[in-house]
Amino acid sequence: MHESMRNADERKVAEGGGGSSARPMLAKDRGGFIERHGFWTEAHYAAAAQMRRVIDELGIEMVRFGFVDQHGLIRGKTLTRSSVSAAMRSGITAPSSLLLKDTSGMSAFAVFAAETGVGVSGFSGAGDIVLVPDPTSFRVVPWAARTGWLLCDVVFPDGTEVPFCSRTLLRNQLDTLAERGYRMTVGAELEFHVFRRAEEPMDQGRVGRPGAPGLAATVSPTTCGAQLLHEESLDGLDDLVQQLHLGLTSLDLPLRSLELEFGPSQLELTMEADDAAATADAVVVCRSAVRQIARRLGYHATFMSRPQGAETASTGWHLHQSLTNIHTDRAAFMPDADDTSDVLSVTGRSWLEGILRHASAAAAFATPTVNGYKRYQPYSLAPDRVAWGIDNKGAMVRAVGGPGNTATRLENRSGEPAANPYLYIASQLVSGLDGITNRLELRAPTTDPYAADAPPLPRSLGEAVSALETDQAFRSAFGDVVVDWYVHLKRTEYERYLRHVSDWEQREYFGMF
Repeated sequence: MHESMRNADERKVAEGGGGSSARPMLAKDRGGFIERHGFWTEAHYAAAAQMRRVIDELGIEMVRFGFVDQHGLIRGKTLTRSSVSAAMRSGITAPSSLLLKDTSGMSAFAVFAAETGVGVSGFSGAGDIVLVPDPTSFRVVPWAARTGWLLCDVVFPDGTEVPFCSRTLLRNQLDTLAERGYRMTVGAELEFHVFRRAEEPMDQGRVGRPGAPGLAATVSPTTCGAQLLHEESLDGLDDLVQQLHLGLTSLDLPLRSLELEFGPSQLELTMEADDAAATADAVVVCRSAVRQIARRLGYHATFMSRPQGAETASTGWHLHQSLTNIHTDRAAFMPDADDTSDVLSVTGRSWLEGILRHASAAAAFATPTVNGYKRYQPYSLAPDRVAWGIDNKGAMVRAVGGPGNTATRLENRSGEPAANPYLYIASQLVSGLDGITNRLELRAPTTDPYAADAPPLPRSLGEAVSALETDQAFRSAFGDVVVDWYVHLKRTEYERYLRHVSDWEQREYFGMF
């Protein structure tokens, strides 16, 4: 149960309105599509009962039902209070074509044809998918009046799984990991930029179309840069910092810190480590919340890695990861007490080598935008090649810990903050499990990550997509249909970029030749 629901329940007790346990789901709230297909456990029904109670008590009038698309963005519908009960029984329909679009909103497949080319039935004619709400994810939105918010999974109208639901893809990989006797913990450090928005109405130049987005918002910088962790510079954004803290903690997100980063207009937030699926949900909600809160205060927050005007320091997503043995509750990456020669256990070494071995393919998920590859530069606190180091922040993967340290973990520093968190985390699972399965021997660590004789990370989204296309570990784990779908989406996006005449080209050649 999220904090906003707990707080409402505590107020009920204080007012003499009853105990804190949720009432059973009413008979009228059961039945329908969701029960017929067995999508909910009793825990879901209990959470739904508590959700209904909170809606009644707080006078919630609208609830946002959203699913996370292939790009890690929340899409969905806002329902009125009178429509919520029906949605909790039978789900909500949405066009299946939403799962077949690139970042511009352009369909990458023949969505109206009988054969779409996606490799799985259920998408022809842009027919519907069904959003199945997850009541355990319900939150009260602190910045919007009388509004609730929850996440959904997507299925076909016959109740079968949609293979492109990224939330489900991650859970499936976590189930595979559990079959091997492990659970995964993930911590997130998300860097982002915050600019001041120009006070101007939206003009025609900002209106776009599929395949051709309109002009970006006009903004100005908020900090000068080059002063990492400078307290007074962060104080200059205290109006935003205060509202971010209030909003994110009211959503029961495990916020740990808000920090001033090195680049101009650049901030970072960190969250406490948690179960991998819970962290993925938290990242999705957090990013959307940051953007919404900033916009209401006259700022523009972006998780784009390298926006114009902030080229001196790109933003990244440092993904901390560790495993725990389900049977012994022991930290699986922690070496034995008498193994003082290594920072990682045998399991940890094999997992790490799997991440390195599949780094090029996984980059398509860790860095899924054209822009993100401009971050892979030497001496930038971002990696530029496939190497690991012991507590070295220049390497692609930083290993931290050692014998007796239950916090022994790996920090993958290659991802961008715009990555779909379910796919980014799942890519680590696929890579690491392949390392464990094949008992891969870990290569030597680097002590000079920008001079190491190591293979480079992909220099473009096109390179990463090509690597993913031929990676058999990903095809085995996700299935050919999923890999081919994602490759096609990203290749469509990348080829659109290659056809675009950039500002650089215009400045470089237009006058010269």
